[in-house]
Amino acid sequence: MARLYLFAEGRTEQTFADAMLKPHLAKLGVYLHPPVLIAHAKKKGRVHRGGGRNYVPMKNDILRFLTQEKGGDVFFTTMIDLYAIHANFPGLDEAEKLRHMPVKRVEVLEQTFAKDISDRRFVPYIQLHEYEAYLFSDPTYFRSFYDHHEKQIAALKAIADMYATPELIDDGPRSAPSKRIIGELPDYQCAKPVIGPQVAELIGLDVIRDKCPHFAAWLKRLEKLGEDTLTAY
Repeated sequence: MARLYLFAEGRTEQTFADAMLKPHLAKLGVYLHPPVLIAHAKKKGRVHRGGGRNYVPMKNDILRFLTQEKGGDVFFTTMIDLYAIHANFPGLDEAEKLRHMPVKRVEVLEQTFAKDISDRRFVPYIQLHEYEAYLFSDPTYFRSFYDHHEKQIAALKAIADMYATPELIDDGPRSAPSKRIIGELPDYQCAKPVIGPQVAELIGLDVIRDKCPHFAAWLKRLEKLGEDTLTAY
């Protein structure tokens, strides 16, 4: 069985990965370790995790795990947002020229990320544009948490219907997926680590991967890690 470490940007991704990805991948011969919050700083020898995407401590943290786990059956991946990505992320200048091509833009950043880490066991994933895009796969499931908000949820559904995929909902400071949800359901801002993963569970992994092709491509790569391990040996 392959083993997988996942570095999550925040508690929402951490819970989503543990609740939805872990049992799914286990059926395919991939054991997901408890997801780790990504490092964003190191002060006085202590690593601070979650809530930031400062590239240098993130990279150093990933490299430390890679050094500690040298086996060919161990793999590493990330769940970080393209939205508000840190200015020191490698390849950002080149990627910014592709803002009109969001999928190509995020692929360029993932390729540069992989090249900078330089380990075949590393599978970089940058969310297009952020976690809340998954929830636009079927925002009607917000009804389970927000009674008497039919108008607001209908507005979220109307937004989803405007795009070929929720992953194309843009990354503006007021129009990113999470900002649009908060605009209709303000309480979500504080409740996102709890409600965000639960809405995703109600929607289901099959629907999310069908609606979000960049996510689907990443998940397919993770699903094959079990096969890759057997081939390596």
